Amino acid sequence: MPLRPPLPGSAPATPARRRVLAGAAGLCAGLAAPAWLTPALARTPNALNPTPSQTEGPFYPVSLPADTDFDLLRNGTAPEAPGQVTWLTGTVTDTRGRPLSGGVVEIWQCDHQGHYHHPGDGNRADPAFQGFGRVTLGRDGRYRFRTLRPVPYTGRTPHIHAKVRLDRQELLTTQLYVQGDPGNARDVLWRRLGPEGQAALTRPFTPGPDGLQADFPLVVRP
Repeated sequence: MPLRPPLPGSAPATPARRRVLAGAAGLCAGLAAPAWLTPALARTPNALNPTPSQTEGPFYPVSLPADTDFDLLRNGTAPEAPGQVTWLTGTVTDTRGRPLSGGVVEIWQCDHQGHYHHPGDGNRADPAFQGFGRVTLGRDGRYRFRTLRPVPYTGRTPHIHAKVRLDRQELLTTQLYVQGDPGNARDVLWRRLGPEGQAALTRPFTPGPDGLQADFPLVVRP
């Protein structure tokens, strides 16, 4: 492509000047969209929205069960509790997408008949149902629980309570909902979330090889 003649008053386009201009143009073109740079540009502060918080509710355990592992369907040596088996999984990250290594995720919920292990609910929950579980996050920030698909009780749509801690700091308390459950639209707390909050805290519970599967990514403020 022929070079245009210099504008009046500009320096003549000598061979050396042409090489400098060509090199600069090549550098700008190379910086336009290198493949490795695009993800880096996307990782800006606050790129991920924090998971909406919700009330802890009245039934957080007054005293924790002796068994607090990931499997809420087996409470110590008791037979397996009834209910629709559900694997609840997810990853906890901060708003920059960094896994919360060493953090702790807790969940608690009612049994298959809608009762909690709590004196405020008459301590009527099935003793075979652990009702509360706690796991420590590894380097990848992933968590996994084996529990039951939540069921409704008076005034509430099915939900699972969740809490995230790091050391002694409480980073998030929220509730997790079942996508498509007819009780959602009648639930005051679910409606208050608005469309974005509902999308963040509502997931499908889909059939899997050994129970339902539900994945809830959680994002906490750094």
